Amino acid sequence: MGDHYYTAKPGSDHDRRMIHAELLGLKLSFVTDAGVFSRSGLDEGSALLIEQFQAASGSRIADVGCGYGPIGIYLALRIPDSKVTMLDMNGRALALAAENAERNKAANVRVLESDGLQAVKAEGFDAIVTNPPIRAGKATVHRIFEEAHTCLDTGGSLWVVIRTKQGAPSAKRKLESMFAQVDERAKNKGYRIYQAIK
Repeated sequence: MGDHYYTAKPGSDHDRRMIHAELLGLKLSFVTDAGVFSRSGLDEGSALLIEQFQAASGSRIADVGCGYGPIGIYLALRIPDSKVTMLDMNGRALALAAENAERNKAANVRVLESDGLQAVKAEGFDAIVTNPPIRAGKATVHRIFEEAHTCLDTGGSLWVVIRTKQGAPSAKRKLESMFAQVDERAKNKGYRIYQAIK
């Protein structure tokens, strides 16, 4: 398999660039690089997830597979008294996420190296968000769902964006086998947003 973003140490040459995004009245700038997901701009699935996400003030939120950080940083700024934990196994992505959090003055985030939720499996969260690494395979995606169910407090929600043609129906079935309630919160341009409530 060729080198891609779901790896600890991308082998591709660096190609740092600045991108800009505006969602929900917030204009943010992000540094991206080769070897991270959607480096040329905020992908439509992540944007839809950011727009649909809801959580109470003061929530403990985890962003699994945070990449260079757009989802977690947007949520941290939208809910400024939240505590957002951004997780990724890609060292290059983690460095960018930390840099971008500082760039966008998102002081209520922490960035941790983690395969899925392994680094925080002893902690509890009110909400977990993920644009899962589909290219890593169904087993990896389903493991993230399982770990999220373990890490969520009762009543907490897992928010997932997934393309219809990349396994949305099977992902929903998996979620329904584990969570008390699964709702499709949005569908747009081939993407679906699921909220799975524990």
